[in-house]
Amino acid sequence: MQVKTAGTVIVSPKDILQLEDVKKLVDAFYAKIQADEKLGDIFNSVIQNRWPEHLEKMVRFWQTILLGEHTYYGSPFKPHASLPLEVEHFNQWLHLFYETIDANFEGEKAEEAKWRSKKMAEMFRFKLEHYRDNPSKTLL
Repeated sequence: MQVKTAGTVIVSPKDILQLEDVKKLVDAFYAKIQADEKLGDIFNSVIQNRWPEHLEKMVRFWQTILLGEHTYYGSPFKPHASLPLEVEHFNQWLHLFYETIDANFEGEKAEEAKWRSKKMAEMFRFKLEHYRDNPSKTLL
């Protein structure tokens, strides 16, 4: 999107409309996760040297969610079920996700991405609390 102001063209961030946009989002967001004080150690210790494979999987996940191109098959909750995540971790995850979106994109899909990330964080948090409070339950 371009906006002309007094003869000057200002290029603003664009929406998330294609696979390259999803890749940009995922790469920028997970670079922040890896370096973050609260989240970096947790994710780096689990993922270790498998970041390229993880990023590829996250691209497929967000491609499916945002673009409707069904390339991700799996259960995103299970790998997170045993992580030592608390409310502050989810808040930081959302903060970094929103920060990444706002720095790189704007538009309907960008807003949808923020909405979906918030709903996903809420669902993950509630499921983690449920399984911690009910250890005899089987993970879904």
